[in-house]
Amino acid sequence: MNNVKFMSGENIPLEMHKVRMVQKVNLIPVEDRLIAIDKAGFNTFLLQNRDVFMDMLTDSGVNAMSQEQYAAMMRADDSYAGSETFYRLEAVLQDIFGMKYFLPAHQGRACENIIAQTLIKPGQVTVMNYHFTTTKAHITLNGGIVEEILTDEGLKIQSDAPFKGNLDIDKLKESIQRNGKKNIAFIRIEAGTNLIGGQPVSVENMCQVSKICRAEGIKLVFDASLLGDNLYFIKVREQGYKDIDIKTITREIASLVDVLYFSARKLGSARGGGILCHDEDLFLKMRELVPLYEGFLTYGGMSVREMEALAVGLQETMDFDVINQTPIIVEALCNELLSTGVPVVTPPGGLGCHVDAMEFCAHIPQTQYPAGALAVSIYIASGVRCMERGTLSEQRNPDGTERLGEMELARIAVPRRVFTLSQVKYTADRINWLFKNRHLIGGLEFVEEPTMLRFFFGRLKPIGNWPEVLAKKFREDFGDSL
Repeated sequence: MNNVKFMSGENIPLEMHKVRMVQKVNLIPVEDRLIAIDKAGFNTFLLQNRDVFMDMLTDSGVNAMSQEQYAAMMRADDSYAGSETFYRLEAVLQDIFGMKYFLPAHQGRACENIIAQTLIKPGQVTVMNYHFTTTKAHITLNGGIVEEILTDEGLKIQSDAPFKGNLDIDKLKESIQRNGKKNIAFIRIEAGTNLIGGQPVSVENMCQVSKICRAEGIKLVFDASLLGDNLYFIKVREQGYKDIDIKTITREIASLVDVLYFSARKLGSARGGGILCHDEDLFLKMRELVPLYEGFLTYGGMSVREMEALAVGLQETMDFDVINQTPIIVEALCNELLSTGVPVVTPPGGLGCHVDAMEFCAHIPQTQYPAGALAVSIYIASGVRCMERGTLSEQRNPDGTERLGEMELARIAVPRRVFTLSQVKYTADRINWLFKNRHLIGGLEFVEEPTMLRFFFGRLKPIGNWPEVLAKKFREDFGDSL
């Protein structure tokens, strides 16, 4: 894509694939969307997909697979133990990452459970650039404490910093000195950093962190779920890597860490997950938990067909024309919104476009979940399902008080190879309309609040009748249009 220029001078993202299988989608009227979101407890996670036009909730498990992935699924070996499929996947992972030991799991959070149980003792601290919801839940369930040491630039909505996911090295040194290295379970790098806008981490920063970890004898754990996007940004943003091939960069990253894990629902555009490590003793400690929680060691909760698709998908991740697809579409969507004044996280990251609900809905207090309200409003206005990444996604403090999110983002995910440019432009158009009518959006409050991961299945209600008012305004402005 980077070598293709249009005579018009426009910077138009060019998909490096063609569509050979389609799925019909349905756009229901705004009045029916209002009914649907009410039945879902004003939580976009609880919408039925039949009521969704474009599912941009996540990129997890909803990416389009390639013809080679589908073809590979047909040769799967269904053996419970010792499947040839497992050994093919293991060989691919060893070749790509250069790490000897591999444990399969049914998805990324299963890997987090095994890593947390193995490495964390009650009261220990886990230091990371930024938390992810399930990661934090597993750490706290095992008695650990999460400490975030993201660079200050990472929490700025609009910035030109190319690697906003970097760990702050001075804060890291201070944390080790303050906590004591024996009280740190491990240091975790998430690349890219999901909850702050899919922002990448540089190889230079990883090298600095790795050097400190090895000097202090602290384990370094790497969440590679969004590695594909991060590799793209390293190639286009980091000095010295423009002419380095993707696989070489991947090997360099893997050589810096002790444990690498991933969700295959993201990395590889398949299903499942896995843990890799260099150290045999650590591998043996984690291995005991796989049969307990996941399944036998040669399938780990994955179907063998998914494992065959994953092996191919991982190899495709080493192709620059594959991994550049999501970031260039995300950038196009961000630029479309920025051109009309809609506040979004910049520079555009991977994963999706992140709208700043704190500014978009500046009149809504954080305790009334502005990012959640914005996600609801986007669905009402467009039929597009996105999700909240803010206070709703946090856990309450031990005393029951609300932990306010450092950002309030409505994440419009861009699954790989799923939507067309016209659909992306439609999404931008409806959000632009919503921005002009943002004063109509109100807050939300819980009516059913789970204690853990409440954003998944908690139910809320609007404060006032603003959803009806918003739907009425949509019908006034758009007439018979859906």
